[in-house]
Amino acid sequence: MNARTEPAEPEPGSIARPPLVRELLLVAGLFLVYKLGRQLATGHTGEALHNAHRVWDLERAVRLPGEGSVQSVLLHGDGLARLANTYYATVHFPATLAFLVWLWLRRPAHYVWARRVLAVVTAAALVLPFTFPLAPPRMLASTGLVDTARAYGPSVYGPPRTDHLSNQFAAMPSLHFGWALMVAIGLIVATRSRWRWLWLLHPVITLLVIVGTANHYWLDAIVATAMLGVALALIHPPHRTATTAGRGTRRLVPEEPVLVGAGR
Repeated sequence: MNARTEPAEPEPGSIARPPLVRELLLVAGLFLVYKLGRQLATGHTGEALHNAHRVWDLERAVRLPGEGSVQSVLLHGDGLARLANTYYATVHFPATLAFLVWLWLRRPAHYVWARRVLAVVTAAALVLPFTFPLAPPRMLASTGLVDTARAYGPSVYGPPRTDHLSNQFAAMPSLHFGWALMVAIGLIVATRSRWRWLWLLHPVITLLVIVGTANHYWLDAIVATAMLGVALALIHPPHRTATTAGRGTRRLVPEEPVLVGAGR
């Protein structure tokens, strides 16, 4: 008997979860850069309003549907407008954070991929407010749109001159939509359920909300989609295996040793 034991090779694609503390710092840093970067680009009121008129005219020139057509649906009742404002104010960050936490717990390989994509998109999105400050459509009286957050509440913004927590002249691109679309794509790629395509409802609802509340133009979402497309083309998701598409929560350890040379 010339037998010896060797561990079975792990299945390709297995990956250990990234260290929790490091990931908490990275994700917290991502959110901090997002907030601070937008604040650094504050001001430029005149230029932002001028660009807003240009974007509005361009949308009409290329015959995009009017933002008012979506808002008119919300204005049929106070409750619907308030629900849209609440969605805008409360879903954006928690949904993205929950998405990252779930991936970290259940699909660590996909978590690393999604975190990198979100970081690239966020970093790229912070450049535009410096080069192309843009006032949201709710600030353009000529559009006839209503600032639903101010009219019905709740509102996350104060008067632009006294609001030191956000940059209201950074409408393009819409990270509300870009992040929501990445959440849906990430969950579709990382799971196998036949119902996973329903995650696309999240970016669809987000798009209708950001446009209907007059916080963004259609072009803001289009630019965010283009940025996300470039990031996804550069950063590829992991190959799906039984580990990454199944449990994916621990390294594979063989239950029994493999006997090599036994029974010869």
